[in-house]
This record gives sequence, structure tokens and C-alpha cells, in this order.
Amino acid sequence: MSYETLWHRLTTIYEADEAKAIVRLVLDVHFGLSWTDIICGKVESLSDNEKQELEVIAQRLETGEPVQYVLGEAEFGGRTFHVEPGVLIPRPETYELCHWVLEEGGKRKVKGDYNILDIGTGSGCIACTLAAEIPNAKVTAWDISDDALRIASKNAKRTNVHVSFEKVDVLSPSLFTLHPSPATIIVSNPPYICNKERETMERNVLEHEPDLALFVPDNNPLLFYRAIARYAAKALKPEGMLFFEINPLYVNEMLQMLSEEGFSQTEVKQDQFGKQRFTKSCL
Repeated sequence: MSYETLWHRLTTIYEADEAKAIVRLVLDVHFGLSWTDIICGKVESLSDNEKQELEVIAQRLETGEPVQYVLGEAEFGGRTFHVEPGVLIPRPETYELCHWVLEEGGKRKVKGDYNILDIGTGSGCIACTLAAEIPNAKVTAWDISDDALRIASKNAKRTNVHVSFEKVDVLSPSLFTLHPSPATIIVSNPPYICNKERETMERNVLEHEPDLALFVPDNNPLLFYRAIARYAAKALKPEGMLFFEINPLYVNEMLQMLSEEGFSQTEVKQDQFGKQRFTKSCL
């Protein structure tokens, strides 16, 4: 089995350049082969056991399973996070959100404790990144999924940070009564894709990443945003900030909703692809 053979097998699903990148990632992460090793033909020199492992991996990739799930890890902001099908694969855009939080959070003078709340933590990539980059912060992360909380806890240990993980339903009408703790920053990348958008999505996302973390009803695209904004309006400290990753299709509706929930100042920021992807709001 050669590098050429491997990436050609994936071209039924991926463009050639992406297929090559996926195979190189597998050979690097799982087998420790550099690009120089690949050029020198060391793929063909793998042991019989390693060749069997590589074949199993190739078969999984041919089904459209994301390479991050196959390898069990994903890179995010220079750190490596464990991932499996119970959580979304961290996206580069979400690290842009973290970067904005770090930029803005560092400018604010905070009275008392510096409390950060990550709502819908998934793999814990946001919470762990912020905990690592703002060492004086007390970081709490919520999710409704037991799988997500287990994986996120593993990632906190992996990245050597302390995060308090809690199972919380943000749609609960008693949310603030149950969790009244004041927050300096609330950040969230909640489910925001409407079911009607499924037909435009890639197969490897639809068939493998968790629906619970992706989709909202067509008739209520801001379901989680409104619940979180309503909570944040009560829970944020006077100097606090609310950050969202958003669906660019509903940016105007987001701005209106945030205003209705009491946020007088909202800034929209584009991602690296020029899409209106993030908001920062203050009361």
C-alpha cells in the first residue's frame, strides 16, 4: 500500500488536495511518518501489523467518517483535543471566537473574581483554551450531554487546566434560579443550523457529528441564543460581556433579539472567510 494508492481511494469523497492532506495527517499522527518519510517510500515499509491498522483506518475514512474521529484527536489553537462522535469537531472559526474573547477580556478591569462561563461546551475546546490563556479566571462549562461532559473533562486534564463542568439544560425556565452565579464573560457556540440547511451540508458532518450539537427547529433558529441571552442579562456583572458564535444567515435577527433582551451594545465580527460569525454584547 502506497501513499498514492491511499489518497486516490479517498477521491470518491474528497477533492484530491483534501484527500492528500487527510492521508498525510494519518501517516504523521498515527504512524509518525514525516513528508520526507512519505516521499522516501516508508509507507510501504510499515510492519504487517501497521499495514493492517492503516487498512482499517482507510476503510473508515472511505465511509466519510471524519479523520479527527478516526484519529481520536483534533488540533485547536495550537493544542490537541480528544474528540469522538459524541462532540462536534472543533473548527478554526471557533478559535477565532476564543481569540476575540482573549483580546477583549484582557482590556477589561474586573472587580472581584474573574468568572467565565462556556455554555454548550462540547469537547471543552473553548473552556480549556480560555482557562489556559487566562490563568486567574474561574472557568465553568455547561452541557446537557453526558458524553460531552466526559470528553470535555478528559480534555481539561489533557491540557492541564481546571474547569468546573456541570450538566445544565439552558432551556430550563428555572435556569437563573438554579445557577445565579455572577459571570464576567459568558461565551457560547450553541446549535444554530436549521434542519432546512441539511441539504447543503457535507456528508461527513451529517452522518457522523451529533445532531444535538448542530440543529435547531426551522421555526426557531434563535432558540438557544435567546435562552442564553436572557440568562446572561441577569447573570453578567456590570462590566461583563456575552460572546456568541452565530449563523450568518440570522445576523439581523440576532441583533434584534439581543436588543430585546436588554443588550444595548452589540458588535458583529467576521470570521476568516468574511462571514458575519461572531457577536459581542454588553448591557
